[in-house]
Amino acid sequence: MKKITRRRLLKRGAVAAAAATLPLSLVEISWGKGNAQNFTFAYISDSHLTHIKGTKFVRNFDKGLKKAVMECNFMSPKPDFVVYGGDLAQLGKKEELEHGLEIMSKLRHPVRWVIGEHDFYLDMGRFWEDKISKTTYSFDHKRVHFVVLNSILTYDSWIKRWKTPEERMANMARLDNPNGSPFMVGDRQIKWLKKDLARVSKDTPIVVMSHSPLYKIFKPWNFWTDDAEKVQAVLKPFNKVTVLHGHVHQILYNQIGNITFQAMMSTAWPWPYPLSYIKKPNQIPKITVFMNRADPFHERDATGWSILNLENGRVTNHYKLWENRDRILRYDEKLGYPVDTLYQNPANRIPPQEHY
Repeated sequence: MKKITRRRLLKRGAVAAAAATLPLSLVEISWGKGNAQNFTFAYISDSHLTHIKGTKFVRNFDKGLKKAVMECNFMSPKPDFVVYGGDLAQLGKKEELEHGLEIMSKLRHPVRWVIGEHDFYLDMGRFWEDKISKTTYSFDHKRVHFVVLNSILTYDSWIKRWKTPEERMANMARLDNPNGSPFMVGDRQIKWLKKDLARVSKDTPIVVMSHSPLYKIFKPWNFWTDDAEKVQAVLKPFNKVTVLHGHVHQILYNQIGNITFQAMMSTAWPWPYPLSYIKKPNQIPKITVFMNRADPFHERDATGWSILNLENGRVTNHYKLWENRDRILRYDEKLGYPVDTLYQNPANRIPPQEHY
């Protein structure tokens, strides 16, 4: 398959310079050169639009989403649809969600929605389900089965401990928070997932889209889904499974058995990595390779383009990064998981950095 370049994706050269800082992903699913069933979809995530007062919002976060929408509209090939990966709002306020819908309305493509915890925990998802989308659903598109899960549910006992919705939202919104609670998909959704997949051939490519990663990364930051293994067990019988998620604001990937996991970048800000930031033991799976970042606190570090090719059920992810080296994650058939063509060898990695 011919490698996709950023230049091919843009219809106008004048847009290329403005696009360099945009966190945006394009996924191409290929059945062979010239096949009419080939298609692309774009992926935007984690804009965290933040209401100040009246009609005022944090401008920088607004700009990230507005530019991503603009760039989607200039894409060539035209994506069949756009996925929004969750955390449209920062504190789940009606003003933030409506503001996000207004910006997203400028898209010229259909949108598939995934809910994030920042969209959910103020009103427990009522506005989202009423005005935006279901939180659990599936659809088929050109021989691929897509599943959207609400992966940011948590325990009833935690939900009931807070006196007000605002207090509950504030405690779920913090990153490094001892009062937080792990996410979960929940038995009801897992039962639904089994029923949904019962009608799908084991050879059909499955793309699962969740907000939190469907594996366990770092519990102190809630990069963690408590019942991830139960979801993985349901997906295990299928030959070609890809999970796309947001939430972590980092460049991460993983392979567990037949499942390839890819994290999507945020339009708002990047997070540092736990090992660099708080010097706690690294709980990231060994095969996951971090982005070696020159300046983790730079406003737009670790943002850029992410271009995923899904060919024959295997993922190649091309990162076109701003003020950093491009990188490619390519599935290694012999090893059975993706490798970073630049930094897979630990000797090539930049050591964790000291922060103040």
